[in-house]
Amino acid sequence: MAHDAHAHDDKNNSIFKIAMNLTITCFISGVIIAGTYAITEPTAAEQRVKAKNDAMKELVKDAEAFKAIDGKEGWYAGIKGGKVIAYVVPASSKGYGGSIDMLAAVTPEGKAMDFKVLKHNETPGLGDKMVEPKFRKQFTNKAASDMEVVKVPTDKNIQALTGATITSRAVTKGVREAVEAVATYSASQKK
Repeated sequence: MAHDAHAHDDKNNSIFKIAMNLTITCFISGVIIAGTYAITEPTAAEQRVKAKNDAMKELVKDAEAFKAIDGKEGWYAGIKGGKVIAYVVPASSKGYGGSIDMLAAVTPEGKAMDFKVLKHNETPGLGDKMVEPKFRKQFTNKAASDMEVVKVPTDKNIQALTGATITSRAVTKGVREAVEAVATYSASQKK
């Protein structure tokens, strides 16, 4: 009888040891991960800032500097010779595969310059063609009122990507809203 009780204790003991080992391992892993995060997070944040700066430079090649705009989250003014030559603003719209996050460059007069897609889940081979210059350059110098998606090409509007009308409309809507927001903001600055 005593022998059985002893075996039972051993079993409990080994479960306890395993549990203790797991707890210690989890704790050590947690410390390592937290430590790594503390070291890498500032670097990751720097990378994000660098990626955004690179994206803005790509959109507004002539700008000498970018200045954050007070009261407008994520908005930047592209400056050249002390003057604002462009606004770079976040734009977002719902596409076929979910949210399409972009940065849009807009002139102070409220005309589109270019846009850059930061994140999307559109269909490969169809919707992802929105990042190509052929589609993007249709937006250059267009006012919000001209940003309408059409299937038959005209100089005035935006021709839909073949097989990706939803994506085309989503991108156009996002950029159009950014252009409208900048036009409104610009008009308020002139007063």
